[in-house]
Amino acid sequence: MKQNRLGKTGLVVSEIGMGTMTFGTMADEAASLAILDKAFDAGVTLLDTAEMYPVPPNARYAGRTEEICGKWLQGRPRDSVIVASKVAGPGGGWFLGPLRSGHTGLDRHNIERAVEESLRRLGTDYLDLYQTHWPDPDYPLEDTLEALDRLVEEGKVRYVGCSNQNAYGLMKSLWASDRNGTARYETIQNNFSLLNRRFEDELAEVCRREQVSLLPYSPLAGGVLSGKYADGNWPEGARFTGYRKDKMRGAAMAARFINERSLAAVERFTAIAKEAGLALVTLATAWSAQHDFVGSTLIGATDTTQLDESLAAADVALPADVLAACDAVSKEIPYPLG
Repeated sequence: MKQNRLGKTGLVVSEIGMGTMTFGTMADEAASLAILDKAFDAGVTLLDTAEMYPVPPNARYAGRTEEICGKWLQGRPRDSVIVASKVAGPGGGWFLGPLRSGHTGLDRHNIERAVEESLRRLGTDYLDLYQTHWPDPDYPLEDTLEALDRLVEEGKVRYVGCSNQNAYGLMKSLWASDRNGTARYETIQNNFSLLNRRFEDELAEVCRREQVSLLPYSPLAGGVLSGKYADGNWPEGARFTGYRKDKMRGAAMAARFINERSLAAVERFTAIAKEAGLALVTLATAWSAQHDFVGSTLIGATDTTQLDESLAAADVALPADVLAACDAVSKEIPYPLG
């Protein structure tokens, strides 16, 4: 599998990485361990998790994903896997429940508590990449970076990154790091897919010019680009089927991802994939991985069979006519996840 360097770091990772937010709920421990085995046997070297996983968010399960990943890591050479995790940031208190109650701002106190617990659950003494899961606009960015820099100096973290950040926030952090001599965000983990190309508006240019690598999550738009929601289907056990039943929070999210415009785009992308002799999942994953600002595209699964079409993207170089056809759909049906 093709290898890419992340940002300006010494980390070299597979162009497809393993996302784990389903581990512990949608995928039980046995299924999760089997998924990890299959992914890494196929050449995947990046394992991405977070203290607040798994989803759907539920305080009873917070931290369970890291525990499962930690069990899988035991007995393996530590330097054979690039391990990434995240500190929740503000709003994570509700999801984290008993792990860390209250507002989990990106201050030194919360960051230090979070990393120690993640290290314990993962059974390792360092993380290759530690990311802020959500920005904290109410706390001085310089202080957050100083707290993260301290972790790097202590050897608990090799490099740091951010997630769910905008262009202004990323540039401001890079300026602060440069000015104060602290560790900088080498990666950004944002939603990016054929159904959500907003990253290309401004952030892609920031990444290119500042040598920051995108770790795209949800390249299948939460499973919508698998085609399983086509023709009015709501498969039992699927993420948005469950969200749809949650009138308090999930219904709005389901409607955002599954609507007339997104399904129309999926129909067009399905035809493009068929013409190219590819599964839609393979097309979507390969499309994400081929961008020059992408370090590693994070795939997910709830069982091992779901990995096949995603992993097949590692052997696919999409020709210019296929990319042009995808661009045409994006222009005609822009931002269907709006």
